[in-house]
Amino acid sequence: MSTLKRVLSPKDKRKQTVPEDATKLKELTLGDQPGKVSEFILTEDTLYVTRPDNQLWPRIAAPLRNVVWAEVTGDDLKLSLLARKKKNDRLYLVHIQGAVSTDKKEEAKNFTEAVMDVSYKSVKRGRHLLVLVNPKSGPGKSVTSFHKKIEPLFKAAHCTTDVICTSFIHVNPIAITTHHKHALEIVKTLSLDKYDAIVTVSGDGLVHEVLNGLAVHENPMQALKTPIAPIPTGSGNALALNLLGIEEGFDVFAAALNAAKGVPMPVDIFSMTQGDNRILSFVSQAMGLMAELDVDTEHLRFIGDTRFMYGFLRGVVQHKKCPVKVSIKVVEADKQKMFDNFHSTRAESLRNLHSPEVQSSATHSDAATGTSSSLPSLQHKDEPTGDGWITFEEPICYLYAGKGPYVGRDFMQFPVSHPDDGCIDVVIQEVIPRKDMLSMIDGANEGRTFWAANQRYFKAEAYRVETHTPHSSLSIDGERYPFEPYQVEVHPKLATWLSPYGAYHAEFTHTTLKD
Repeated sequence: MSTLKRVLSPKDKRKQTVPEDATKLKELTLGDQPGKVSEFILTEDTLYVTRPDNQLWPRIAAPLRNVVWAEVTGDDLKLSLLARKKKNDRLYLVHIQGAVSTDKKEEAKNFTEAVMDVSYKSVKRGRHLLVLVNPKSGPGKSVTSFHKKIEPLFKAAHCTTDVICTSFIHVNPIAITTHHKHALEIVKTLSLDKYDAIVTVSGDGLVHEVLNGLAVHENPMQALKTPIAPIPTGSGNALALNLLGIEEGFDVFAAALNAAKGVPMPVDIFSMTQGDNRILSFVSQAMGLMAELDVDTEHLRFIGDTRFMYGFLRGVVQHKKCPVKVSIKVVEADKQKMFDNFHSTRAESLRNLHSPEVQSSATHSDAATGTSSSLPSLQHKDEPTGDGWITFEEPICYLYAGKGPYVGRDFMQFPVSHPDDGCIDVVIQEVIPRKDMLSMIDGANEGRTFWAANQRYFKAEAYRVETHTPHSSLSIDGERYPFEPYQVEVHPKLATWLSPYGAYHAEFTHTTLKD
């Protein structure tokens, strides 16, 4: 440290980012020439790197979750990490390499081993990943993102991959020409002892396809334990937003790192039955305006998630009603209780991130065990009667139900949603004047509409919809389905996502509609 201080100007000293009260676990200094001394400091939550002679990245403070790899090979120390040039900048993959003298080699090895121990706490290193790429998702940049960002990060993290393209396109060198629902066909025969996780380079539609492929596996209950990690190259990317947060939910590097070292997080998913057809849903079911702004703007996917705002404004102008009968098996309808429970439950989830139960991060042997050979039986397939059921039968603007706070970058529709509370959040928006609908845009990205008196909000075990007109839209996980009667029920902890945080990364602190 003293050598470093001598070669830095007073202005540079003030930029040192290691807090005075930080607990330093390990320190390493390399080089002995003035102006070329590199210093590495490992604290309980951050890796600090100072290299005065590097003009591009002279100082880096990387949270441990952003450390990709650290090792000493031969006479070189090698570090790979994600970093930002400034606070709100995007993430970059940074490779650091420096010569290690013979007398420093043992110290350098101990330092990199300590970095790996704390950065990969309770996580298997060097995962084997099945990567599914949809080149037609969203603006159509999946293949480019894979080659320029995702693949380099996986290599840096010592992950091995099997990469498959999942749409009508021939893309060398990653895949052959293929077809619709190819991902479903692949995962339904997946060898459960082969992969540590399934990675989808697409939007939410490919996750929907993967889940329903696992559901028809010969051992679906164990197949659905295979962790899924979304890399956002679609339009909405709701799952990635919920796992990574609003700042990194569209960041391909952050999502790829989650695939390499995220912690398995059990999550509730749903059965949606329509006639004799049963599918699994994981993010949302929408009817009316919210379905139309999604499925009726498919032709605009090249403009990304801007298409949803266009669809919303068009829907407000049209001001259609959606005549349905909704029956809901209610668990909780008191918004204040839901708000309070959200904060206590989320805090507990974050405390338990590295608990022994969570640390059993999906390994080949874990995934291959178990004897269950069928999905959970449906508990609410009969006519909804009995305690807990309520009925709503008035024309509505839309029905929106799902799991996960965000349904898009600008819309936190389910702000009190939990990954595994055994409930689906059901929202019914009453028909209100156009100007009131437009006013709800303000604060929608922060979940404030939760407090709107004209927006009914329920925690539910199940719900059923009976349609009174054929002229509306139904969207399941962003995919179009027939506008016909259907019902949904919750399956607790049936699927698994990879998560950096062990909970949805979404803050909801507003206590009124306008605070």
